[in-house]
Amino acid sequence: MNRRELMGLGAAMALSPVVARAQAPAWPTQPVRLVVPFAAGGPTDIPARLFADELSKVLPQRMIVENRTGAGVVVGTDVVAKAPKDGQTLLYTTVAHSVLRPLFPTLPFDPVADFAPVSLIGVIPLVITVNKDFPARTLAELVAKLRAEPGKHDYASSGNGGALHLGTELMLRRAGVRANHVPYRGTSAAMPDVLNGAVPIIVDVATTTLPFVQRGETRALAVMDSQRLPQLPDVPTTAEAGFPGLEAYTWHMVLAPAGTPDPVIGAAAAAFGGVAKEASVRTRLSDLAMRIVDDQSPAYAKSWLEAERTKWEGIIREAGIRVD
Repeated sequence: MNRRELMGLGAAMALSPVVARAQAPAWPTQPVRLVVPFAAGGPTDIPARLFADELSKVLPQRMIVENRTGAGVVVGTDVVAKAPKDGQTLLYTTVAHSVLRPLFPTLPFDPVADFAPVSLIGVIPLVITVNKDFPARTLAELVAKLRAEPGKHDYASSGNGGALHLGTELMLRRAGVRANHVPYRGTSAAMPDVLNGAVPIIVDVATTTLPFVQRGETRALAVMDSQRLPQLPDVPTTAEAGFPGLEAYTWHMVLAPAGTPDPVIGAAAAAFGGVAKEASVRTRLSDLAMRIVDDQSPAYAKSWLEAERTKWEGIIREAGIRVD
């Protein structure tokens, strides 16, 4: 390479950052609404506010959490579906989004066509748990007992069609056993009966079940994830317990209105991914039993959402699940 070529290459390299900045989308141009279709202070709202606070420090505009509840997650989700397609309004949601279509036959939006995945933040596994006096110390023993006594035992959930209900039905159907569903209005309403043994089985989100297990009030049989929980190092994964592929989570994902320009979606994904890589953020989310995923890209979020939708729609049909 001669001197002129080298000078030309150097000039191109010097100009490339300028060109990249010129081509980068102007996002955000105004404060970003991060709509959370769950109540303030809950297990979904807390991580959403963490990200909003951290992103407000690095973005040119603030990110503001807006809690919009009602009809499950339908009201808040509809707000984002009908928002301008400019990336200024985003949805921070969970596994609930993947089951809207089979559970709600008439929706004011299409949960598939009206949204564009931005970033999968992380996953929180479900934990198969029983009352401390229940005669099963492993997942294999629980399955054997349910098989030997079909229909005799009850399991609790936070309500019809929720993550706990779906996760338990997945376990039962993969194991080929039966148990009776007892729905409650939330986990806090269910736990007293789990603790006193009236309804001895619950498949719960790790965030809420950890304190009970750590105090010895319930017994964790298996974590429905490919990795053990740091907080429960002695509790096996479902694969280690003899049931490979039996995984269930609640997960947190950011979505934008469909039609939002790809460069804007990419910029938002990069912003969330950058915050997720911060050690302090990872520590705080780990305290909530959330495992940050390595790939924060829109493509990965889309593939994850499609796989979850396929899995849970099948379980809902097989079990004949309907919402209250």
